[in-house]
Amino acid sequence: MAIEYVSALILPGLLVLLFTRVTYNRLIGLALTVGLIAASVYKGYTNTFLLIVVDAFSLTAGFWLAEKMKPRVFKKT
Repeated sequence: MAIEYVSALILPGLLVLLFTRVTYNRLIGLALTVGLIAASVYKGYTNTFLLIVVDAFSLTAGFWLAEKMKPRVFKKT
């Protein structure tokens, strides 16, 4: 039971980062991860509301980290 919550806390955020790096677009990375989580909810692998909340928190954290990973462009003076 505890491994479900630890996985829900870590894996969706990592998936957002992975898909963002592969597609070069953080919105597409977020959409792909939300689609995977929606499919797991539909199949019945996510069975409690708290698990869905932990997934959503991890998605938000991954989306924020994907924004922080964006390359910065510096102006030369």
